[in-house]
Amino acid sequence: EFEMSLSDGSNFLLPPLFHPQGCDPLAQTQRSKLQHRRARINQQINKEMRMRAGAENLFRATTNNKVKETVALELSFVNSNLQLLKEELEELNSNMEVYQTDSEAVNVPMIPLGLKETKEVDVTVAIKDFICEHYGEDSFLYDKEIKDLMELRQAMRTPSRNQAGLELLMEYYNQLYYLDQRFFSVQRNLGVHFHWYDSLTGVPSCQRALAFEKGSVLFNIGALYTQIGARQDRSATAGIDRAIDAFQRAAGAFNYLKDNFSNAPSLDMSSPSLCMLVRLMLAQVQECVFERITLTTQDTHFTSQLQLAQEAARVSDVYLLVQQSMTQPLMKDYVPFSWASMVQVKSEHFRALSHYYAAAALCDHMDLSFIRYSIMSAGEEGEEEAEKAFLQFYASVPAGPPLSQVLQDPEKRRKLGKAHLRRAVIRHEEALRVHSLCKILRKMDILQDVLSLTHKRSLDKYSELDREDDFDETAEAPEIQSHTHQKTDIIPPDFSTVQVTDIFQRLGPLSVFCARARWGPMRVICLQRREGGLGLTLRGDSPVLVAGVVPGGCAEEAGLREGDYIVAVDGKDCKWAKHGEVVHMLKSCSDRGVEISVVTLHSHDTQVRMCINSASLLNWNRKKKREGSGLTKRLGSAFSLSFGSIRDTEAMY
Repeated sequence: EFEMSLSDGSNFLLPPLFHPQGCDPLAQTQRSKLQHRRARINQQINKEMRMRAGAENLFRATTNNKVKETVALELSFVNSNLQLLKEELEELNSNMEVYQTDSEAVNVPMIPLGLKETKEVDVTVAIKDFICEHYGEDSFLYDKEIKDLMELRQAMRTPSRNQAGLELLMEYYNQLYYLDQRFFSVQRNLGVHFHWYDSLTGVPSCQRALAFEKGSVLFNIGALYTQIGARQDRSATAGIDRAIDAFQRAAGAFNYLKDNFSNAPSLDMSSPSLCMLVRLMLAQVQECVFERITLTTQDTHFTSQLQLAQEAARVSDVYLLVQQSMTQPLMKDYVPFSWASMVQVKSEHFRALSHYYAAAALCDHMDLSFIRYSIMSAGEEGEEEAEKAFLQFYASVPAGPPLSQVLQDPEKRRKLGKAHLRRAVIRHEEALRVHSLCKILRKMDILQDVLSLTHKRSLDKYSELDREDDFDETAEAPEIQSHTHQKTDIIPPDFSTVQVTDIFQRLGPLSVFCARARWGPMRVICLQRREGGLGLTLRGDSPVLVAGVVPGGCAEEAGLREGDYIVAVDGKDCKWAKHGEVVHMLKSCSDRGVEISVVTLHSHDTQVRMCINSASLLNWNRKKKREGSGLTKRLGSAFSLSFGSIRDTEAMY
């Protein structure tokens, strides 16, 4: 089970009356309409799958041939309906234009993810029963806390597409840590089922493990980052930087999910799918890096054009890796066809751009003196630096004359530039061909404009370099060495950015009052002060521990035992009380004495072993390599107080 590094109720950044709000589900925005259609199709898929399961069971159980024929016919109809619904959902999930920026700038569209849908979950009865049976308290006293939890979950189903939406998802994700500690134990299942739909296929999954809820929320955090990145206006460097940050954080969320959870019940959160999504996000980061360099490179210097060519080749390479991930056995029939087409289009498009910029570096200024001037104006050392950059430009040494001679000879540069343009035109035409095969991509006018404009630009430049007396066959241009000046990063999620207060903190400190703790029934002890005092030794805070009792003293005779925790004094709850506060209440007792309520924590060594051995029984869980050490440490701290770390000194009263 996932471990959150949060303190036990020590953070109070959110106002006590704060009620998180998601988007208005009735608002008729393009995005909300899309989400409504997705939810409707998910429900229909769920219904058809239940019908198919029932029909298959009947088909296996019956021995009547006529019934078998009828059921087989019904199954064919159900399977046809499922296929149509999945195709409709795929088209919705491929609707990239809804999430794009409203800017009029002509940029290649990015690929965002739709959020995973979930059904409403009512945890009221389950939590109330647990509070009564496990904590021994009146569950009706916690109606407000349960309502707050339900409202928070409802709100996180429709997060806004901005920082507030991310914080809402993160808040609920962090709150799940406390929920896990309070109400989920291996000895007893809470009986709550979490229903989530696959992000791409709409296939429903249902689990009782809270890890499934956590993983699905984390997936939506990554998906929301992809939508935020796709909507940025990339016509300016500020928008590009925001897009880079969003896609890197999306990659971090998916990578964290891949590294920390396993055995996902839905394919979108399987390891191959998450690997593909991480690569896709990093490819889009690399594309944004290229766009920023294009914006900031206003000059046409020789080395600047070479740099653009290598950056474009780098973008093409990373999209080729994404394409390979999408053709893996599990992913081939899972990834939307429009996604695979878009990735292939981008790989071909940026490879074409790399050859175009190589030709521009070689042929825009045929005079070598200009190349020398451009290099020196950039702060280099002239012709030697130009030659050095050019010698490192190709992935391997090309056949023919040495590159140093090519750089010195305008005619050789023209022929090599023409060869690069020929490859650029071929790649552009392949990108246009792949684009034309996908119905969804054909509807994207911006993508059509970008591909057509760059194709025409390469054709025009090729026409400029072509000559009537050019009878020699155009040589094959060498492969360009891809290179980037900005390494892409995977930014893992920082859960501490949104600090929350445990909704159920009134149950007491998690160090004692958690689902995995076992204690005896609460006892009420009546103490009467004598000349020697109450006869007990106290230690620690929240809750205060009875570290010892004086033999034959008042406390021992009343039934107080070493190891008891004081939870109330004269009916006043003191689970969160400090050492001094409890001492003050005890010293303020009247002549009639004082009533203290205590609980005794049972031994937990056996339970720790049970928890570790039983962790693998969860259908979907955190990876085992991290379970043992983290769980032992957490449970150890949850059941014992380290006396050496307590500031308050032991004192007798």
